[in-house]
Amino acid sequence: MNEFFAAIWGFVASIVPIAGSDVPQHYNGYVEGDYVYVSAQSGGQIDQLMVARGDRVEEGQILFEIDDSQAKATLSAAQARLAQAKANLANLETGSREAEIEVIRASLEQAQVSLDLAELSLGRSERLLEKELVAPAKVDADRAAVESAKAQVAQLTAQLQVAELPAREAQQVAAEAAVSAAEAEVQLYQTQLQDRQITAPASGLIDDVTYDEGEVVGSGSPVVVILPDNALLVRFFVPELDRSQITIGEELRVSCDGCSDMLMAKVERLATDPQYTPPIIFSREERSRMVFLVEARIEAAEGLTPGQPVTVARPQ
Repeated sequence: MNEFFAAIWGFVASIVPIAGSDVPQHYNGYVEGDYVYVSAQSGGQIDQLMVARGDRVEEGQILFEIDDSQAKATLSAAQARLAQAKANLANLETGSREAEIEVIRASLEQAQVSLDLAELSLGRSERLLEKELVAPAKVDADRAAVESAKAQVAQLTAQLQVAELPAREAQQVAAEAAVSAAEAEVQLYQTQLQDRQITAPASGLIDDVTYDEGEVVGSGSPVVVILPDNALLVRFFVPELDRSQITIGEELRVSCDGCSDMLMAKVERLATDPQYTPPIIFSREERSRMVFLVEARIEAAEGLTPGQPVTVARPQ
C-alpha cells in the first residue's frame, strides 16, 4: 500500500499547483498506520491462536502459542542434569559412602541401557524416514532422546569417578562450576519455553492474522499485526523547494472530510531521496518537479483510519 500511495500522491504533488502562493502551505496526503509485526523468536507449529482480526488487545495479553512439547522435554533434561550436578557437589562436600557409590553404579547401568534403546529407536526411525514411513518430527524426538541419554551417561560416569576418589579442593571447585553451568542451562531453557507463549508488545487493534492454528511458522515470521493506540502517521509529499522549510518536530494541521478541526501532527521524518521524479535529467528548471516524502505523527487520531486521504497545512 505504501508504494501505491507514494506513486499516486507523488504524482498529485508534482502536477497540482496550490493557488495564490509560489510556496504552497497545503499538501495532499494520507493516513498510514505504524504497525507492529509480532513474531515468535523460534519457529514451530502454532498450537493456539487467541486473537482474530478486529480484536482489541492489551499490552501483555497472550496472542498465540507455539507448540512447546520439545521445549518442555529439553527443559526436563536440563533440570535432571542440574539435579545430578548438585548431588555430585553434595557427595564431594560430605564424602560418599559405599552404599551411595553402588546406587550411582546402578543408575549408570540403567542410563546405559536407556542410551542403547534410544540409539536403536533412532536408527529405526531414520531408516523409516528414508522410506517416508514416519514424520521428521519422530526422528527429531528420537535424536533428542539419544542426546539426553548420552548426557545422562556422561554425568553419571563423572559422578561415579568423583565418588570413588577422595575429595579434593580442585574437584569441589569443578563440581561447583558444573552446578553453576547447569543452573544457567536450566534458566536458558526456561526462557525458551516462556518464549513459546507470545504476548502483545503494545495495546491496540489486531489488523491482521497471517497464520492459522496448526500451521508451521518460521522464526521471525510475523503471525499477528497490531495497530497500536496513537500509532497513526500522516504521509504527504512536498516539492523540492519546500522541503528545506519543513523541520523535524514542526507541528502541522491535519484536516479531512468529517474530521475534527483540531487535529495536529508533528513531523518526525523528512526523506532525503525523492519519492517521485519525472524520467528526465535533473536540470535547474526541472528540479521543482521533484517531491519528497514527509511523515508526521498524529497526536490525537480519533476518527482517522489508515489509507484515509487528508490535507496537511502549515500554520500561518
